[in-house]
Amino acid sequence: MEFRTIVDIPRPEFAIEPCEPMLFVGSCFADSIGRRFREEGFPVAVNPYGVMYNPVSVLHSVERYSADVWPRVAFITLGTNHVYREKATGEIVDNCQKRPQSLFQEELLTVDACADALQQTVSVLRTRRPDVQVVFTVSPIRYRKYGYHESLLSKATLLLAVDKVITDFKYQTSNFQLSYFPAYEIVMDELRDYRFYAPDMLHPSAQAVEYIWQQLVAHYFSPRAQAYLSEWAPLKAALGHRPFNAESPEYRALMDKTMLKVAELQKKYPTFALPK
Repeated sequence: MEFRTIVDIPRPEFAIEPCEPMLFVGSCFADSIGRRFREEGFPVAVNPYGVMYNPVSVLHSVERYSADVWPRVAFITLGTNHVYREKATGEIVDNCQKRPQSLFQEELLTVDACADALQQTVSVLRTRRPDVQVVFTVSPIRYRKYGYHESLLSKATLLLAVDKVITDFKYQTSNFQLSYFPAYEIVMDELRDYRFYAPDMLHPSAQAVEYIWQQLVAHYFSPRAQAYLSEWAPLKAALGHRPFNAESPEYRALMDKTMLKVAELQKKYPTFALPK
């Protein structure tokens, strides 16, 4: 007997390598997953200009972002198709900066408008790094303020837009790839229970985020990257240990031994970034 529906996750044609630099731009779900990568020693940039929920604001962030060496992998996480346009300038703003609501008008981006912004985002990323691998996700977080039906319509618009962009690029011959990681579907279909939600009943719980992380590792990480995680796990646990007496000789000896192993890990994986 089957007691839950399992989401099929296609394996992409590329694989994430150990401690690979990456860029995460988008909703607060991008913050959650990007933070997990950072905890695992990956040197990632996460929402360098703040959380961005809609495709146009994501485009603005990518256009502004600069780096000495652009990452090969970029995660784009979309939250909503709702945007706010400043009446005085006609521009879609990324942040109202606590200015009066009367200065803005709320609008809904169509599927085509969302797809156009995402296509522009991909073009910018490809200009900066031709072999970029772009992973789209749609945040599973619902927006109570819009109403649950409107929230579903918003997610559907984003899903259709992402599918359109991926389909349009599918038949191009190039050394880059667009893929879709089904975080939204995992929460909606596999984790269909309120125990997988935070107390606000809207955000995924830590357990749900952990499950999504495991699926991401299983399908997107190279064997070498998965082996790296196994090497890092005991060191991460030792560094996170909180002793009764941090000044005891035993604890100091443990930390000295652990830091020697961390130094060895850094030699093996030069891009390893020790979490702060």
